[in-house]
Amino acid sequence: MSAVSGFAHPDYVASLREFGEPRVLPRSGGGLLLRRIPGSDLRDAMGPYPVFSCQDWTALGEDLDALALEVVTVTVVADPFGASRQDLEGAFDRVVPLKEHYVADLSQDLNRLVKASHRETVRRAQRRVRVELHPDPPGLLETWMDLYGVLTVRHGITGIRAFSREAFARQLAIPGMTAFVAYEGPEVVCIDLWYQQGEVVQGHLAAASESGYGSRAMYATKWAMLEHFRTRARWVNFGGGAGTGEAADGLTRFKAGWSSGTRTAFLGCRVLQPDAYARLVSAAGGDPAYFPAYRAGEFS
Repeated sequence: MSAVSGFAHPDYVASLREFGEPRVLPRSGGGLLLRRIPGSDLRDAMGPYPVFSCQDWTALGEDLDALALEVVTVTVVADPFGASRQDLEGAFDRVVPLKEHYVADLSQDLNRLVKASHRETVRRAQRRVRVELHPDPPGLLETWMDLYGVLTVRHGITGIRAFSREAFARQLAIPGMTAFVAYEGPEVVCIDLWYQQGEVVQGHLAAASESGYGSRAMYATKWAMLEHFRTRARWVNFGGGAGTGEAADGLTRFKAGWSSGTRTAFLGCRVLQPDAYARLVSAAGGDPAYFPAYRAGEFS
């Protein structure tokens, strides 16, 4: 596997070029999207969705310093397996907990790790589907687009979270990509995508057909993923629940059932042009609890 993989690979931020100008940071190796600020000729920068990851977190502050003439602010959701809070506080003005990510310690026995009700659902799913590790993730693009279309309609996904065909074409080819495919007979009913970054396996996305939802195929793919990686990695990051609150939504309960604990994903916020930021906030009347305040509500 390439030393740089998954969300830390430069092709990941490049895959999101529809939402900003990709910029690979020369010292840290991270990637940002530079975006035009509505109603102005200024720009700001944000980390790629779902998390910002880099190779050298201690060099990130210098990279951000170098952007001071180009962008007003920088905002990232940091990989919870990347920087410590101390590292982030060396690069950002403000570092705040955003959400808890559900994680699994693969040194544990899977029958102890996974909740009993999830294991029972796995057994039922396995009677209907078989799961295979796909040898050529880029070759899944057309099937993946069909399944992801079902997901976007079900959950009303728009904006950067909806990605695009072009984005997925690049993401499926990034080093570290691993795809688990569930079949009912000859039909693909679920695809589950993961990135391995060293000792950590990062959940990217999973999508299923209506038949796949009915057979609970995602339970079978998650179990297959844990079995595959338990001798190849130490940690699995299932990501956070829906939204930023603590509500026990269905996605949160689902992820918690596979997990041994949580890790905090921090939001890093930095103002590089204070005067411009003050003018933008004044003009927009933005929410000071949101950062950057002039973009409050952009992902609502």
